[in-house]
Amino acid sequence: MSRRLFDLSGRVGLVTGGSKGLGKAMARGLAEAGADVVISSRHEGELEAAAREIGAGLDVRVKYVVADLSRRAEAARLAAETLRVIGKVDILINNAGTNKPQPIDQIEDDVWDQLVELNLSSCMALTRAMIPGMKERKWGRVIHISSIMGHSSAAARNAYSATKSALLGLARASANDLGPYGITVNCIAPGPFLTDLPTSLLSQEQRDAFARRTALGRWGQPDELIGPALLLASDAGSYITGTCLTVDGGCLAQIF
Repeated sequence: MSRRLFDLSGRVGLVTGGSKGLGKAMARGLAEAGADVVISSRHEGELEAAAREIGAGLDVRVKYVVADLSRRAEAARLAAETLRVIGKVDILINNAGTNKPQPIDQIEDDVWDQLVELNLSSCMALTRAMIPGMKERKWGRVIHISSIMGHSSAAARNAYSATKSALLGLARASANDLGPYGITVNCIAPGPFLTDLPTSLLSQEQRDAFARRTALGRWGQPDELIGPALLLASDAGSYITGTCLTVDGGCLAQIF
């Protein structure tokens, strides 16, 4: 019975930001559980390679769609193209996002607008586009990838923290809208995971300091987000909605 709870055979997942890092790991997890998968990002070469890796050795369909979700029209195009190439979406993982640190008195309007569009508005737009089909089938899973910086923050993370906090509110409200249709809506708040984004933003000294901030004393590996994602994406999490699953190695458990 426990295996059946996590079985995603016959389901279809869309994972944005799915060409690398946490997105690729979660997409592979969905595929290993039996789901057909569509991944998206801005770079076709990365998507093509990732799709091969995600589907390797599995009897599932893995497709990709190139999309720049910092532009609103691209969210609608991604939704339409995904439905065209694979027919439906049962599981939506809104993972695409970025961080461009700027102190509050140095925020540039174009940077703020880009982060709000990519980290927050694209999640709303894709969810809005995929919900009609989920309602019709009386089953669906929406997972927004927030961050522990949606619960706390650090200097210069104004736009990032604002968008990641907003996803928590979006999930709570949407869960109330969609619960009667058998659709759950949740967030995952990852802590320090060793992906391209923190590696590009942080020095080795800063990365070591982040590791010390966790109860486990280390950064998370992308594959360690697969289990939490499968819980919320499957029947195993059928009574979990409107909440946030924090996966941070115990980072927020420490005060000092």
